[in-house]
Amino acid sequence: MSTDPKLDTDSVSLFEGMPEFLPGWVWLVGAGPGDRGLLTLHAINAIRQADVIVYDALVDKSILSLAHSGVVTEYAGKRGGKPSPKQKDINLRLIALAKEGKRVLRLKGGDPLIFGRGGEEALQLVEEKVPFRIVPGITAGIGGLCYAGIPATHRAVNQSVTFLTGHDQTGELPSALDWDALAKGSQVLVMYMAMKHLSSIVDKLIAGGRRPEEGAAVVCNATTPEQRILVSTLGEIVEDLEKTDLAPPALFVIGDVVKLRAGLDWLGHVQYGKELISDPLAAPALHETVDA
Repeated sequence: MSTDPKLDTDSVSLFEGMPEFLPGWVWLVGAGPGDRGLLTLHAINAIRQADVIVYDALVDKSILSLAHSGVVTEYAGKRGGKPSPKQKDINLRLIALAKEGKRVLRLKGGDPLIFGRGGEEALQLVEEKVPFRIVPGITAGIGGLCYAGIPATHRAVNQSVTFLTGHDQTGELPSALDWDALAKGSQVLVMYMAMKHLSSIVDKLIAGGRRPEEGAAVVCNATTPEQRILVSTLGEIVEDLEKTDLAPPALFVIGDVVKLRAGLDWLGHVQYGKELISDPLAAPALHETVDA
């Protein structure tokens, strides 16, 4: 185990009994949605032991500072519309490093198995007989909404929530999704990577029976100091978004849980003294311009 943890020595006991990161292994680790305070102990344990960290675009750079001084870091971020390494090349790099006897940490934003391609990488490791471990992380659809004061579930509002991506492997609107069924079948929808096709998504959901007056919100850079939020309705969210400079990475959430932000925006209350209300579901629908 590394003797250079970059952590207070009193905290070392936290890692007693944690798994040893053996040479030749690849650990696929979720770094959470941005705020490094949302890292798991297993994730920090991996960072402290790794020889090489291959990290994604959405991993906060301060997280890398938790590694020991001799670690090698390699950027392997994939961002829509920008030059990005091909997934095949990332897979091959992980395999090559492991076969060199390195402790290889594949550090991924959010959770590695929720729209994170961790499954693809792991299956390639299986094919090459490279041992691996998967460490889950807090996904943005949970942690990001929590920092926005929008719960994914609330007993008085919904008994179902659906997570989906706004584009498929080709970058286009997912053709395999049954938009009519989604419109009718899930009380709350949380979409990753939806901004590019937001107008088409909204049209399909309304055509499928979704109420235009239903609450909707866009949460950008969730859990980071750059977090910004737009609250609107499903029918007006596209027009309202066009008046802002919001850009990905972003979450798009639809459902009456959005109204609860008026009572649960704990971050706005702490940072800006925002007044919260105890019965937000009974309050008139609120439109917020871009808000921290």
